[in-house]
Amino acid sequence: MLDNGTLTMLIDGTRDTLYMTFVSTIFAYLLAFPIGIALVITKRDGLHPMGFLNRILDVAVNVGRSIPFLILLIAVIPLTKIIAGKSYGSTATIVPLVIASTPFIARLIESSLQEVDQGVIEAAQSMGAPLSTIIFKVLVPEAKTSLIVGGTIAIGTILSYSAMAGVVGGGGLGDIAIRYGYYRYQTDIMVITVILLVILVQLLQMIGMKIARKTDKRVI
Repeated sequence: MLDNGTLTMLIDGTRDTLYMTFVSTIFAYLLAFPIGIALVITKRDGLHPMGFLNRILDVAVNVGRSIPFLILLIAVIPLTKIIAGKSYGSTATIVPLVIASTPFIARLIESSLQEVDQGVIEAAQSMGAPLSTIIFKVLVPEAKTSLIVGGTIAIGTILSYSAMAGVVGGGGLGDIAIRYGYYRYQTDIMVITVILLVILVQLLQMIGMKIARKTDKRVI
């Protein structure tokens, strides 16, 4: 049975999960956006080809994406302590969440920007638009719908990462599931936390896709 204490715990866990997810997403995008743009404009046929830099960024992103989150979570504990002052709790979990999601988001941004019609970019170049104008007034606006879809995917992925952080006391619903569902064998709480996580992901996906459809200029 769910008493008041359990309900309060689940509400607090949901709040902490959303806090970790949204704050991590914001910081990850601040880091990933310039990386994603750089990957697109520095490629061989990009707006500003720089093969060496492109290869370095490409390798760094691939390496970052290849490290399993649980391993990364443990590996960066010393860094987490330096930045957050402790290695457990919802605020501390933001550090590994940002590190893990930045390469993934950078790839999503790169993919979105590469979908932009090359003719639109060439038209801007023919009018003598500088690189910064092409990036921020042509490339990014034209990729807006795809970027929003990518953001929706990223939020869902980061939310699932935050649940995994419960293994090391990361806070949120994942922490509740581990402490009560796994260590104390309270299956009912485990099931409820899973249901809450599924509902959160579905709501965020639904909201994100609705926004994306509203910004889509294509006639369907």
